[in-house]
Amino acid sequence: MDSTPHRFGEAQAWTVENTRERWTDLLLLLGVAGLFLGAVQVGREWVGEHRTAVEIDLSPWRLPEYAFFSLSRGLIAYGMSLVFTLAYGWWAAKDQLAARVLIPLLDILQSIPVLGFMPGLMLAFVALFPDSNIGLELVSIIMIFTGQVWNMTFSFYHSLRSIPSDLQEVARVYRFTPWQRFKWLELPFSMIGLVWNSMMSMAGGWFFLMISEAFRLGEQDFRLPGLGSYMSVAVEKGDVLAMCYAIAAMILMILAVDQLLWRPIVVWAEKFRVEEGGAAEAQHSWFLTWLRRSSLVAGLLSLGKLLPRRQRTHGLVPQPAVARRPVPGWLRTLPLLGLIVLLLWGAMQLLELLKGVSWSEWLELAGVAMLTLSRVLMAVTIGTLWTVPVGLAIGLSPRWSRRLQPVVQVVASFPAPMLFPLVLAGLETLGVSLSWGAIVLMMLGTQWYLLFNVMAGAMAIPADLREMATSYRIRGWQRFTTLYLPAIFPYLVTGWVTAAGGAWNASIVSEFITFHGETLRTAGVGAEITAAAESANMPRLAAGVLVMSLVVVTFNRLVWQRCYQVAERRFSLSK
Repeated sequence: MDSTPHRFGEAQAWTVENTRERWTDLLLLLGVAGLFLGAVQVGREWVGEHRTAVEIDLSPWRLPEYAFFSLSRGLIAYGMSLVFTLAYGWWAAKDQLAARVLIPLLDILQSIPVLGFMPGLMLAFVALFPDSNIGLELVSIIMIFTGQVWNMTFSFYHSLRSIPSDLQEVARVYRFTPWQRFKWLELPFSMIGLVWNSMMSMAGGWFFLMISEAFRLGEQDFRLPGLGSYMSVAVEKGDVLAMCYAIAAMILMILAVDQLLWRPIVVWAEKFRVEEGGAAEAQHSWFLTWLRRSSLVAGLLSLGKLLPRRQRTHGLVPQPAVARRPVPGWLRTLPLLGLIVLLLWGAMQLLELLKGVSWSEWLELAGVAMLTLSRVLMAVTIGTLWTVPVGLAIGLSPRWSRRLQPVVQVVASFPAPMLFPLVLAGLETLGVSLSWGAIVLMMLGTQWYLLFNVMAGAMAIPADLREMATSYRIRGWQRFTTLYLPAIFPYLVTGWVTAAGGAWNASIVSEFITFHGETLRTAGVGAEITAAAESANMPRLAAGVLVMSLVVVTFNRLVWQRCYQVAERRFSLSK
């Protein structure tokens, strides 16, 4: 039998595959070269001569450059957020004494609006770097960081607190070192929640993009070239075409980040699902599949595995106890003491600033804080009613997750303040006052925290539990109350906390709005903070931020903390 056709077919298939690999490698090299050139341009912008004012060109041809500048700031801020999350969350989860300070402090930090510290931070960094744009860039990145980091940290902290006891026992039996425990148990167990909250963090970081890139303090102009400043100038000039260009550029940037970064990471994170059997439908990413064809990537991965293979131990077997020098108690508490000293110093400076605030002003701020609290709770409640069923539907179906994840990313990542004029016009047509309309405006930027956490919780439900529910014919409402709701409850609580924190932060732009040259305002602590910032009334600004923080911490201690305790006690996989 002649084998020539068979050999010809094999040779043809090899040629096609080899051609694909070459094209993949070529495109990958071009992409890396483009990123390198973009990084060089970003570096030039950072070290360039400081300008008293930046002229933003509304030409659509400048949008790719502006979008890359904004994206670079967002990615740097995310890197900072990830490092902070892993360090702060691990510290709080491992040190019960430190957690008594760290968790309330986290509540305070996530509730402080950007206008509460941006003016002082901007002036300080500009003074530190008077001859370059480094100070302005760092402040912008820190502002984006404050919109990203809190929900990631809360998610990681509570994932560490809910690790099943059997997995912890395995780590003890095999005598894992702290690093091995973190690498092989704690980080993998928290990965799904961390990934989805990371996506939400990138989305949340864009909420105040217009403020962070187009900040002005009195007569001083601190604008930076980017999508946020482009949007801000387009709105100021009433250039509808430029606003449409900015919206299109924002959508394209978000879609690119979703498909080239988050979708591959979501698919990769599926291997960290907690499973004891059962089969879940696999998810796919075209970009990840494309990367796996690359011989360059394969070579780099093989090179990276060489060193670990030489250092690998002979399997996972219980290791003999290794004598370790105990860490002195005073050394373990030294970081906490340093943090407490720093907080005390800050409190003293704050008290000095608050001397000019009268008792009547304190009572007024406390009263309007209760109004803002009611709006926050209504926004979270309404958001919960629709995000739970929608998040479950998307998270439980890989097909719908694959189709709707880019849509959700675009909607969640789009800076909500850009939609405020349209929403206000609609509310005005319906005869809805800003007192009620502020709830809608808060929801535009905070409901996504709930949706992403519910989606993450749904994706983390073990397939064997879902198969068991199907085998016992548990359907409908009974399936929701006995399987889905208990499984997603820890994630939902994290969503409540971060959504409420985001709503408090969003109150500064929801209760005090400049629309068509007219200032719209309703009673609330967010409006008081914005008004104080515009008038440079620093004592009243500090008082408003302090009242908001106290209300947030008190509510978190009385309500959200108890919800977390219920989640750990009744709905953990280890119970």
